[in-house]
Amino acid sequence: MPCLKWMVPSGKPRIFPIYKKIVSIGHAGGNDVCIEDESVADYHAQIIFDGREFNFSEVDVRGEILLNGKKKRRGKLIHGDRLALAGVELVFSLYDELVAQAASDTTTELSGLRKLYEFSQRLMELRSVPDLISALMDAVIEVTNADKGFLILVDGNGPRVAVARNLNQENLSDGVRQLSDSIIRRVIESRKPIIVSDALHDELFSGSESVMNLKLCSVMCAPLMAQGELLGILYVGNDNVVNLFEERSLDVLTIFAGQASMILQNALLLDSIKTDFDQLKQKLEMSRFGDIIGSCPTMLEVFRTVEKVANTDISVLITGETGTGKELIARALHDRSDRAKRPFIVVNCGAIPENLIESELFGHVRGAFTGAVATRQGKFQLADTGTLFLDEVGELPLGMQVKLLRALQERVVLKVGDTKPERVDIRVVAATNRDLEAEMRASNFREDLFYRLNVINVHLPPLRGRGDDILVLAKYLLHKYAEELGGKVKGFTPNALIAIRKYDWPGNVRQLENRIKKAIVMCDKTLIGVEDLDMLPEAQAPIKTLTQAREDFQRRYILEVLERNNGNRTKTARDLGVDPRTIFRYLEREPDAKEPTSSS
Repeated sequence: MPCLKWMVPSGKPRIFPIYKKIVSIGHAGGNDVCIEDESVADYHAQIIFDGREFNFSEVDVRGEILLNGKKKRRGKLIHGDRLALAGVELVFSLYDELVAQAASDTTTELSGLRKLYEFSQRLMELRSVPDLISALMDAVIEVTNADKGFLILVDGNGPRVAVARNLNQENLSDGVRQLSDSIIRRVIESRKPIIVSDALHDELFSGSESVMNLKLCSVMCAPLMAQGELLGILYVGNDNVVNLFEERSLDVLTIFAGQASMILQNALLLDSIKTDFDQLKQKLEMSRFGDIIGSCPTMLEVFRTVEKVANTDISVLITGETGTGKELIARALHDRSDRAKRPFIVVNCGAIPENLIESELFGHVRGAFTGAVATRQGKFQLADTGTLFLDEVGELPLGMQVKLLRALQERVVLKVGDTKPERVDIRVVAATNRDLEAEMRASNFREDLFYRLNVINVHLPPLRGRGDDILVLAKYLLHKYAEELGGKVKGFTPNALIAIRKYDWPGNVRQLENRIKKAIVMCDKTLIGVEDLDMLPEAQAPIKTLTQAREDFQRRYILEVLERNNGNRTKTARDLGVDPRTIFRYLEREPDAKEPTSSS
């Protein structure tokens, strides 16, 4: 087997077998012939076997080469020739020091593994995707003995060159002109790696215009695949040596293609997350109303109402299911009013024991009852000149409703145990998740208090009725709490977004918020999935047929109109334009419905 002998001045000559078509010589550890002498350049020279003869050429223009004592940049080698690289002498031999082919195969394999390991180490250091891809291409070129390499991305606009590098680890400015369209097309169509040993004489490609113009010799390509999708192609070539690449070379290229696929996949994921975040920020700016997020028609109508009434002292009743954000709307009313710099006092009427409600609202004097050790201001006095928000006002007992009505009408309150009334200047905003009109009919809520509170009604839609608002809210809450809770999650899986959109969310925004908080803490992945949100298919409401949905809507609507007509079935049938027997039929199907007592 041909070899190079390093004539070490103070020791036994070292033998380097030449078993590859291109053998690199230099001081750097990645060379096939590594010379531990600082006078030699990192990548000093290379020996190329074209199938018939051996030739040498310089790699680094600063590295001097002497052939048999004469300065040369490149030339042919014959048996016994002496190469001097700076202060190091090498002797070329065609026959001496034979090395078993098995040993050369092992050396080739170890070289590829060493390069792969070195590149994997670099992955830990590099951050930007362009640097990662450039480092990968440099490693591929070196380990395959190519003189140029390309990473080609394939997307909806066709193939495009992302990185083009040469043997000297430099970018090629005209990289796209050095590629064969026909070879690239073959890999895109087959999605399989390919070796073209001698492109000019290959049956498949010899007639290709790009192959003829470029005078291509050895080309090797491997597809970059992810989840069955083609992301791009690794393309390496050498225009000086035919039959350069072997199956072992293709195996190495395929391994590096796997690394490149992972880099590209992660880059695309990060790019997708960044794009998604930028779009989310834009949507938030467009749909934010103070601390409230929404852009569906019903929420926009809520915002318009708030803008109109905020700067007045008109009483507002906010209605809607639990968790829809009634307190946020109350704060928005306060923040947009002339009272914005004054107190905003919140009273949760459903959380105060009945025997303490009056004291909580109006205050008490010392000794007014057992435990009243000092005079204390009530919420009305604390809210003076500001806004008083009565949350869950439907929970107030009837006796307290009378006192509240008097305070609202006269703007005068009396502490428990006191005889001196106090005048207060407040704006009252109330909220409830109950149907107060139904409560009035059931004698659980005073009609006069209802009309005092319900001058303007603002109804908040449930989350399930807000369309794509739910996805904007979900992404906003994830970014907000991922930062607060120190989670590593970056987004939702596509299936999780579908599940969020389809779920009924009986607890509305509050339930969504709690689910996302839990998922951020418990999820071990970067993307929250359906299982992390406890939203597996069996947890979702079953889908009804169109006939069932229509039937349910008609039943609810008939009962609603019947209730508005105080149970008068004849008038209800007339209003709905149906036969009275239709009303009876729906009532028979609704045995648990609370049917009004009066009828005709």
